[in-house]
Amino acid sequence: MTDQKTEISSDTSQEHPGAWERKTIERLAFAAIDEQRRARRWRIFFYFLFFAYLSILPIMLILDGFDVTSLEKEHTALVDLDGVIAAGGEVTADDIIEGLRKAFKNKDAAGVILRINSPGGSPVQSRYINDEIKRLKKKHPNKPFYVVITDMAASGGYYVAVAADTIYADRASIVGSIGVLMNGFGFTGSMEKLGVERRLLTAGKNKGFLDPFSPLQKEDIEHTTTLLNSIHRQFIDSVKEGRGDRLKGNEDTLFSGLIWTGEQAKDLGLIDEFGSAGYVAREVLKAEKIVDYTPAKDYFERLAERIGASGVRTLLNIISQSPQAQ
Repeated sequence: MTDQKTEISSDTSQEHPGAWERKTIERLAFAAIDEQRRARRWRIFFYFLFFAYLSILPIMLILDGFDVTSLEKEHTALVDLDGVIAAGGEVTADDIIEGLRKAFKNKDAAGVILRINSPGGSPVQSRYINDEIKRLKKKHPNKPFYVVITDMAASGGYYVAVAADTIYADRASIVGSIGVLMNGFGFTGSMEKLGVERRLLTAGKNKGFLDPFSPLQKEDIEHTTTLLNSIHRQFIDSVKEGRGDRLKGNEDTLFSGLIWTGEQAKDLGLIDEFGSAGYVAREVLKAEKIVDYTPAKDYFERLAERIGASGVRTLLNIISQSPQAQ
């Protein structure tokens, strides 16, 4: 009797040929429902996170606008110039100038240190900073100003540095590159091999100046050299103004675009002493406490940098779209 029931049970699928299809459809339906529930939970979570951020944003903005440095007593003011100097880039003249103005203005700052780690960048942005430093020094004659070079102060970075009363560096720092360059590529040979014809139409005979797909003209070279020499002369004049009689060695070598170690730079008069920002604060300014005046990016920029553009898009999509089963 038992064997007969077992046999009947095992043949159920044969008696109901559509049973497995129904079970498969049910499993798919339940899986879709579970997926919708998970998506809904994540959506609720991100809604909560977003509105929590909005709720504390006013407090964050108030704190961001509050000048914490005004609470500090005697200290050394520090501004960091770290990166390539360029308009709209990681280091801009506006940001550095903003920090320097606050540092010079604070009466409790025993002195100001500009800490530089830069390979250079825009000569215009560098000159803006150099000019502002000289203006601030004239406006606050009793406020000592020093530059401390960490890894590098080359080209535009050194252009800024020469405005300092005294320049400190490490023995292994890279210093100099007092020169100007303009570079690019020419593709005329590749175009000839590929059989590509260049069609360039201009209004103004020099509008196609230095076009990379056209042969380099003698007139282009002469005009570009004149431009570069003019900017180079401005750079040299600023170095001479800032360093004066401290410069040593042959000018053709000093201003050739070469770079040197901190030790070599000291022998050439490009820097004055060896030391870090901590050393200058402690031993020179006698105000060991250092307060950073470098302008910080706003909270939205920091958030975007941390999670990235794709993360921001994903967050917005989760918030704005209804959950769908995948």
